[in-house]
Amino acid sequence: MKNSDRIGFGLFFLAIVFIAFVGGAFVVLTKTYPYPLFNDAHKAARAVLKQNTLIDLHTQSDLWREARREDRGVTVHDPDRAYQGLTLYTSGDGSHADLVNMDGKVLHRWALPYSEVWEQSPTGRAPRPDDHIYWRKARLLPNGDLLAIYIANNDTPWGYGLVRLNADSEVVWGYHASTHHDLDITPDGDVVALTHEFTDEKVPAFAKLEYPWLDDYLVVLDGDTGEERSKVSLAKAFRDSRYADLFYAVPGFATADPLHTNSVQYLDQDLADRFAPARGQAGQVLVWFRHPGAVALVDAASGEMTWALTGSWLGQHYPRINQAGHLTLFDNLGHFEKDNRTRILEVDPEDERIVARYTGDHEHPFDSGLRGAVEELPNGDWLITESDGGRLFEVAPNGDIVWEFLNPVRAGDQDQYIPVVSAAQRLTLDDLDADFRARLAPDSDS
Repeated sequence: MKNSDRIGFGLFFLAIVFIAFVGGAFVVLTKTYPYPLFNDAHKAARAVLKQNTLIDLHTQSDLWREARREDRGVTVHDPDRAYQGLTLYTSGDGSHADLVNMDGKVLHRWALPYSEVWEQSPTGRAPRPDDHIYWRKARLLPNGDLLAIYIANNDTPWGYGLVRLNADSEVVWGYHASTHHDLDITPDGDVVALTHEFTDEKVPAFAKLEYPWLDDYLVVLDGDTGEERSKVSLAKAFRDSRYADLFYAVPGFATADPLHTNSVQYLDQDLADRFAPARGQAGQVLVWFRHPGAVALVDAASGEMTWALTGSWLGQHYPRINQAGHLTLFDNLGHFEKDNRTRILEVDPEDERIVARYTGDHEHPFDSGLRGAVEELPNGDWLITESDGGRLFEVAPNGDIVWEFLNPVRAGDQDQYIPVVSAAQRLTLDDLDADFRARLAPDSDS
């Protein structure tokens, strides 16, 4: 080959490379076809790589945390001030729930690994191993049946399904969809829950939306059979409402998961009358959107968003309507103190006034960047779930801790890791049927 031919061939090759580079840059910058194919393949490869390189569940997952204290079980119990009863909670070390008395003694346990219910994830893929799956939320029914949501670590969608089990941990029914975070029970016994799915639906007004993106759905299930009664797209409810600007203004890190809905509370007539924004209309559901930072009401039947509110909270979870008609909420990151970032707020929805709060202090730090919950008890105390601390505690209105429980499970060569806790529920024996009460271990509290 002559030198001139070699030079010509080299220039031709460089021209092809330059054209390919320019074409590739154009495809990436404009996100035109075949960008979606390459982008999806890239995301899938990264996800598989991340799953396959997870070698230490205790340090590389959000199901375990470094233990902050050596204490285990009940560390505080003021019987004259605490609301006496039984406490149900779930733990990050597996798919199980324990019912304990005020001294922390286990009276009953429900347990069922995911692999004994389903062979695949709801999306049809191989599921995560059982030790990467736990019950994010569980609720006990009077007859001893348990509703529980399976959540997988290091997978998306992470919602893995919802089951109703009897007191022997046998499946009554299963709903194999990507249920996640929270559930509630209507007065008729139906189950209100959240699911999520990837979608390629185009949203032109949201220029930075990443495709595919996760949409959340509000579903209502028949409590006896688990059959789906209704399903509402929460993204559509948001975009069709007068609050749509909140949807389009989510932060940059959330453009593939714009809503991250994490809570539901069904409004019966009593709650609808008590909560002013509901205007007496029962059947609405109070939902919380973490990434827009908004709490809202969505009609479970029509899918209409009737009201929404934002505030000074950050990374928040679990709004609930209390006896005063106010919102209580778990504000994960709104306290802005090192190792003490979390606070509980009680907010008047009519004037957005913070009417009460609980924050930790140097002696009792309070910090959970993920998860968390608070529920008002009949005596006015707050039952708080500090998930990342593996801790449940009850706070009196003056801020005193009147009951405290640390997850007794530990792992690591020095017991340095503790599983997260979630889904705390306080009940009394009167809340349970006589047949199930008779099955509880002795020494239960009333």
